Amino acid sequence: MTFRKISLILFTFILGASWANAKKKLPQFEQTHPLTPDQAALVQKAIAQEKVIIKNIQQRTPLVETYIQDTRPDPKLYEIPVDDQYTLSRVDFGKTFYDKTFRSRETAEHRGFFKGSLAAITSLTTALGLDKRFTYNPTGFMQMMFLDPSGFDQQHYAFSFVRREFLGSVRTWVFDVHPKVGGMGRFYGRMWVEDQDGNVVRFNGTYTGPSAENDSRYYFHFDSWRMNLQPGVWLPVEIYVEESNRTDNAKSLGLKAQTHFWGYSLKLPTRDSENVSMKVEDAVDQSDDSQDVSPLQATRDWVMQAENNVIDRLEEAGLVAPLTPDGYETKVLDQIVINLAVPNNLAFSSPVHCRVLLTDTVEATTVGNTILISKGLLDTLPNEESIASVVAWELAHIALGHHIDTRYAFNDRLLFPDESTFQRIDMFHSPADNAAAAKQAQTYLQASMYKDKLASAGLYWEQLADRGKALKALNTPKLGDSLLQPDGTPWMAALASSAPKINWDDLNQIPALPLGSWLKTDPWDDHVHMLNAKRYAPMNPRDKMPLEVTPIYFKLQRYQASAPAPAAAPAAGQTAAPTASNPQ
Repeated sequence: MTFRKISLILFTFILGASWANAKKKLPQFEQTHPLTPDQAALVQKAIAQEKVIIKNIQQRTPLVETYIQDTRPDPKLYEIPVDDQYTLSRVDFGKTFYDKTFRSRETAEHRGFFKGSLAAITSLTTALGLDKRFTYNPTGFMQMMFLDPSGFDQQHYAFSFVRREFLGSVRTWVFDVHPKVGGMGRFYGRMWVEDQDGNVVRFNGTYTGPSAENDSRYYFHFDSWRMNLQPGVWLPVEIYVEESNRTDNAKSLGLKAQTHFWGYSLKLPTRDSENVSMKVEDAVDQSDDSQDVSPLQATRDWVMQAENNVIDRLEEAGLVAPLTPDGYETKVLDQIVINLAVPNNLAFSSPVHCRVLLTDTVEATTVGNTILISKGLLDTLPNEESIASVVAWELAHIALGHHIDTRYAFNDRLLFPDESTFQRIDMFHSPADNAAAAKQAQTYLQASMYKDKLASAGLYWEQLADRGKALKALNTPKLGDSLLQPDGTPWMAALASSAPKINWDDLNQIPALPLGSWLKTDPWDDHVHMLNAKRYAPMNPRDKMPLEVTPIYFKLQRYQASAPAPAAAPAAGQTAAPTASNPQ
C-alpha cells in the first residue's frame, strides 16, 4: 500500500472521529437570547397562570373525544386515510384524574361494537405515543393539554422571544421554549401568551424522550389550543396531532388526530353508584279541548314521553346539543323537514324536529318525532340536497312507525351513569326497518324540491361507501344507525347508483367535506353554531379531503357573554353554506 493511500485512510479516520466527537458535543436546542424586562415579566405571568389553569380544569368533568386517522402517501391526493380509531370519555380532572369511558353495549345485535373500551383506550394511548402507565395522570393523558403540569418554571425551562402576533382579536407574545435539563416528557416547541393576564392560549411542539434522538418513538407532534370560555377562565378546547415521515415508499404511514373537549359546565357524575340524580322537565300538555284520549293518541303520547325522557338524558350527559333559539337546528334542519313533509302530505300528530348529536361519528337515528343527526355527519355533508337525503331517511322511519323502545317512558330506566349511555339506550333500527325507510325516503325525495339534485346527493353516499372501507371507526355508530350496511354498501343504494362516478380531477364535484366543515360546538355549554368562516373552492384534488381529519386554527377572542364561541376555520370547504334558505 502506498504512503499516499495510508495517509488518506488515516485522514478519513481522524476526520470521522473528530466529526463524531463534535456531534456529541453539539447542543440539543438552539441557544436562547436574554429576555427584556417586559418579556421576562410576561413569562413569569404565564408560569403562574399555568397553575391557575390546572386548578380550573381539576374542577371540571368534560367530554373528551379523540379521532385518529392513519394515512399513507397518494400521488394524486397527497395522502389518504387507511385506518382509524375513535374514543369518547367523560373525564374527571380532580385529584385522581379519573377517566370514565363511554362503553358500548356488548350484545351481538348491534352492527359493530363501540371502540371506546379500555382496550381501545390503551391502544389509542400507544398510538399517540403515550406510555400506558401514565394514561390518566398529568404526565400522560393530560400532557398534550399542558406544557408541563409539574415543572413548568424558569428553573427547568429556557425561553426565547420570537415576535408579537394576533390570534384572532387576541394579541399574543410568541416564545420558543425548551428544557434546561433532561428528562422524559419535557415540552419543547413554541407557545403563544396573551398579553393581558399571561395565559398560554396556544402551544405546539412535542416532548423529550429519554435521549436527544428519535423522540418520535415516544411522543408525536401536536398543536394545542385554549379558549376564554368564562371571565378570566381559559381552558383546553382542541388538540391536533400530526406525524409523518414521507419517503419514496408509498406504504410509509403517517398519523393525523383531533381531540375535542366540551361539556365543561356539566355536573360531576356519580362515581360510586349506579344511580344518577337527574331532573326531567314535565312534558308539555299537547291535548286539545276534548276531555278524553283515544287509544291511538294515548299510544302516541306514551312514545312521546319516552322520547322526552331520552332526549333530556342525552342532553344532560353532554351527548346532544341544547336547542339554540333560531339556531342551526331550527333554521336549517327543521326547514328541510318541512320541505320534505309538505309535498308528500305527511301529517304528523306532533311536529318533527331535529337535534344534533355532538360526536364526530357518522350516524343518524330517530327518537319518537325527533331526528338525531351527528355533528360528524352534518359537517361532512356538502350541500342541502345531501342533508335532505339523510333527513328523508329518518323522516321515513317516523312515518313508518319505527319508534324508540317505549320502556324509556319509565324514567327509572334512565337513572344510570353518563358513561353507560351507549349500553343502556338502544336507538338503532333493525336492518329491515332501515331498508324499508331507505325505499320510502327515495319516494319522498322524488316528490320534493330536491328531485332535480338527487345525483349530487347520491355522490355523498357513494363517497361514504368508498371511504368506509378504511374509516370503519368513523362509520361505527355509538347510539343510532350507520349510513352503511354491514357489507359496506349504503342504505340509500338507489340514490348512490344515480350519482356520477367520483372524479377527483373535476373540481366542481365535491362528494363530501372534511370533518369540522360546518358546525362548531361551544365547549362550555354544548350549543352548536354555524362556522363564520370564509370558504374557498378547491384548486386541486388535494384540497377536497373528504371525511378527513385536518389541522385546526382558531380566531380567538376574549370572553363576551353575548358572543358565541370563536370559529375554527376548516382546511377546505364550499363557497356557500348548505342552508335551507340558500340551497346549492
